[in-house]
Amino acid sequence: MDIKTATALRRLRLVSAPEAVSFLILIVCSVLKRTTDFNAVPVMGAIHGVLFVLYVLFWADAWNRTKWPLTTAAVYFALSVLPTGGFFAERRLRREAEDAVIAARARKEGVVNA
Repeated sequence: MDIKTATALRRLRLVSAPEAVSFLILIVCSVLKRTTDFNAVPVMGAIHGVLFVLYVLFWADAWNRTKWPLTTAAVYFALSVLPTGGFFAERRLRREAEDAVIAARARKEGVVNA
């Protein structure tokens, strides 16, 4: 994995958890708006919107660089529209990055899978 691909995956991983948190907070704000006089939906909606757009941009860049199959790309996109999906995306991306580092070290040391 080259440095640009690793950077694209890292950016996607770093925005996925905050996007998920903002989605959950937006849901809470929506419920509070309908049950109380508290209305933070416009502010939280804007914050979540920016984070969602960043997630989609970083997802498209990662898909382009990693050459994921359509199913893998679709899973990562679907995780962005689920309230807690960003947490699962972050975990999967972290695991993928760790596996890539292990594989690169093995190649560097000349270890080959038997």
